[in-house]
Amino acid sequence: MSSPSRPSRPIKGRGATYNPDNRFQPTHSIAEDDGWWQEGVPGRIATQVQLEAPRSALSWNQSPDLGFDRSLNPYRGCEHGCIYCYARPSHAYWDLSPGIDFETRLIAKTGMTDRLREELCNPGYVCRPINLSGNTDCYQPIEAQHGTTRSLLELLLACRHPVTLVTKSALILRDRELLAEMARHRLVRVFISLTSLDNELKRTLEPRTASPAARLKIIRELHDAGVPVGVLMAPVIPAINDSEIETLLHRAAEAGARTASWTLLRLPREVSPLFEAWLEEHYPERAGKVMSLIRQSRGGENNDSRFGHRMRGNGIFVDMIGQRFRRTALRLGLERRAEAGLDTTQFRAPHAQQDLFG
Repeated sequence: MSSPSRPSRPIKGRGATYNPDNRFQPTHSIAEDDGWWQEGVPGRIATQVQLEAPRSALSWNQSPDLGFDRSLNPYRGCEHGCIYCYARPSHAYWDLSPGIDFETRLIAKTGMTDRLREELCNPGYVCRPINLSGNTDCYQPIEAQHGTTRSLLELLLACRHPVTLVTKSALILRDRELLAEMARHRLVRVFISLTSLDNELKRTLEPRTASPAARLKIIRELHDAGVPVGVLMAPVIPAINDSEIETLLHRAAEAGARTASWTLLRLPREVSPLFEAWLEEHYPERAGKVMSLIRQSRGGENNDSRFGHRMRGNGIFVDMIGQRFRRTALRLGLERRAEAGLDTTQFRAPHAQQDLFG
């Protein structure tokens, strides 16, 4: 495991500036500069991918804060490198750091479609929408090579199983026709994460994601293909991107988004020091103000993990953000829900006899 010492400059194309210790390690090291040895910081770090054969495909949750109780995650870690990603702490379970390791040492699950088929064939399985990308982005760059997300969607379409999908990658347009076919059967909703319209902020905040213009193009092209699309401003970061709320929603509505939602920045476990290091590197003059507003919204702490509080927080700043977002979304018609819910009545287990004329 890399030392937790922080480099003097960011690594090109990566969000995290260092590798914090794995919290499950029995020992931790601290790098001290004694004036004799100076280790150079690499200008680039190559992405490594290892394969894992999972025993199951679906992940289950009982969180009242989420609109789904099951999800599919084809990959562990995410090359997009979003510094705020709430999934970073999960990398520690694989003896890896939630910092740079999370962006560069990825795990691709193999046999996911076969595992999902087995679970959908379970006699006790009850069909409800599956969320694809509950933890990391299913359309991150390695999907172009592995194709697991497309394979899963093809199975879900074949057995008429509804799915919701969250991404910030233009790779989703590869599957536009597939998603359009699912939409015709009311089996899919897509949500595009649009955090900022500022290219420079995007470059440091979400290094390997699609540009703001590309994400608006995704919304436009999926909308034109008949796929219901919503926009997520997730997260809203005090004094960093909250000034963009009205403009961002206006541009998303113009592109064809039907709904909009937001969450406040969350800083669970290792995400907190990683984000603070990012602030000091890229916005040192604002770092104190940003963290002060976060603590005002999180009961005096950097994070509040309680159900019912973790997504939005509390306080005057949160109330102001909520009012601005709600009024703008209402004016733009983004407060309305999709015309009809996803259809669970068409589901047929993969082993069931197919209708020759269906």
